[in-house]
Amino acid sequence: MSNLSRFAFAFLLLLLTSPLLGESQTGRFLYASTPDGAQAGGRSGTGIVIFDIDNGHKFVRRIDIPIFKEGIRGFTGNAKNRCVYYSTTNRRLGCFDIETEKVIWEKQFDAGCDRASITPDGKTLYVPTGWWYAGKDGGFLVVDAKTGELIKRLPVGLQAHNSIASLDGRYVYLGTRTMLTMFDTKDHSVVQQITPVGESGVFPFTVTSDNAIAYVCLGGHVGVDVVDLKQGKVLHRVLAGDQPIKHRTHGAGLTPDEKELWVSDQDGKKLFIFDATKMPPAPLGHVELSTGGHGWVCFSLDGKYAWCHSPDVFDVKTRELVATLKDENGKPFASSKFIQIDMRDGKVVQMGSEFGVGRKPVAQ
Repeated sequence: MSNLSRFAFAFLLLLLTSPLLGESQTGRFLYASTPDGAQAGGRSGTGIVIFDIDNGHKFVRRIDIPIFKEGIRGFTGNAKNRCVYYSTTNRRLGCFDIETEKVIWEKQFDAGCDRASITPDGKTLYVPTGWWYAGKDGGFLVVDAKTGELIKRLPVGLQAHNSIASLDGRYVYLGTRTMLTMFDTKDHSVVQQITPVGESGVFPFTVTSDNAIAYVCLGGHVGVDVVDLKQGKVLHRVLAGDQPIKHRTHGAGLTPDEKELWVSDQDGKKLFIFDATKMPPAPLGHVELSTGGHGWVCFSLDGKYAWCHSPDVFDVKTRELVATLKDENGKPFASSKFIQIDMRDGKVVQMGSEFGVGRKPVAQ
């Protein structure tokens, strides 16, 4: 083959394997809300602080949303709607369009609004009335995601706090004091109510993509209850550390492939890691955090990065600290309310979840 032929072949190969000329690339960003209504550490003004995931998690810019000064209690999103939904300590629920960067609607509810979730079709928000609410009608506010109008209330119990909508859209989960309730989204009927679970209090949980297993944080120790969602019972109680660590857990997340379970020890400034392919999950070690805080753990959609309530960003595979979130003034930034949002040409491509939920493909 002549040199000219080799050059032509190489050029053709480059064209075939490279993005088309002028084709825009998808950017991956971490949208973090501030100030966090549950922790003082790491706060930075008001609004949404954006970080470039593929550029060392460097600060990109800030979207100022003054009402966020009330303190953010929940932050969820939906790619079909191109919106994120926020709840505040002032019983406020709002919808913010990511593409136009405008508030679409805001509502206030007497009971309050905690960590809401939204169905994958983008139609319905399920809003817990809050861990602070002790009324007998505590539970879910079912809200129209387009208008913010209340559809109905689902009474469950005291201190309704965290909620997760399953990735297949079939179920929504709610934690209240020491009970985990599983609803069918078609008719809002109760599928399962598992109690007692979580030891004490109301703390975060995560679920597998097939809706088979939930991991519920403990209220008196660092660890989780492993819950069988089919049988409606606790299978195992898994504790972190060589000896029981006697303070609450606030944060549990599955890597997207569901191979590892990461558990927050916010008081001890650690994230404990377990092998979730085993039952009960087996300890694999831990990573050290630079700060304490509210407690949280979540992952990038590709499973490469772990995020939590501290400014620390970890490589999941190597467990090395690879970045520190900092605001425009170079100050370490932290929040437990954040979402991965992928954008192309100013348009939303996909969104992650504020919870570290399992994303393993489910066999049909």
